[in-house]
Amino acid sequence: MTAPALFDPTAQAKARARAGAGGMFLQELACAEILERLTAVYRQFKSVAIVTGFPQVWSAPFPNAELVRDEDTLELSPRQYDLVIHAMALHHCNDPIGQVVQCSRALQADGLFMGVCFGGQTLTELRSALSVAEANVRGGLSPRVTPMAEIRELGSLLQRAGLALPVADSLKIPAAYRDIYHLMRDLRDMGETNIMTARPKTFTGKSLFDRAQEIFAAEFPADAGRVACTFDLVFLSGWAPDASQPKALKPGSVTKSLQQALEEAKSSLGN
Repeated sequence: MTAPALFDPTAQAKARARAGAGGMFLQELACAEILERLTAVYRQFKSVAIVTGFPQVWSAPFPNAELVRDEDTLELSPRQYDLVIHAMALHHCNDPIGQVVQCSRALQADGLFMGVCFGGQTLTELRSALSVAEANVRGGLSPRVTPMAEIRELGSLLQRAGLALPVADSLKIPAAYRDIYHLMRDLRDMGETNIMTARPKTFTGKSLFDRAQEIFAAEFPADAGRVACTFDLVFLSGWAPDASQPKALKPGSVTKSLQQALEEAKSSLGN
């Protein structure tokens, strides 16, 4: 049996259609961070593909890249690219490992995969406030904030996809909002509202959000009477395997201990 889809593509399309230019600041930040990381690679990439739901953000910095929609089956040609970027979409994929595998298969030998998406610490404050409020008001819980993977889980996708030299790191972005309604308007402008298949599909009364705001303000206060929240960007990178890449030493092949190496280095500095 096929597992039910976690995310609703129709709801996703509607959410993205409502997104506004003012809500693209995290997309733009993610793009700037990817560009900065690429400057450390010391390689000119000639065949680039970018998987994104927001091509308007990524097209200008990568004018020669092929822009690919983040659908379940990616329109990527096998062994075609020396750089594939999965841009701010893995957190809304029904099959994230499948997405990374497809990107890996599209890489030439020694090609680079880079990914960026929201990580598990994103909106933990909002999730907590809504959960407590709904338990208070309705006596139960509903899926209102997308569950997002932690950095360790996302990093394991690289190895499962067969990519070499895997690296995962994160960037925490603290933010402050006037209230929960201000934050939710920003999420709407980002195109990042709730698209889970199991999301509540009936009208939610204002009393629930008013109670969530009370909890938000009490538990996560910020300066000037605002509320604090966190966005967590996780960056991934890995290489398509190639014989030219450095290899880990085989177990038992080390000829000296770390202590010996440190003592030798200390001795050479003393001389």
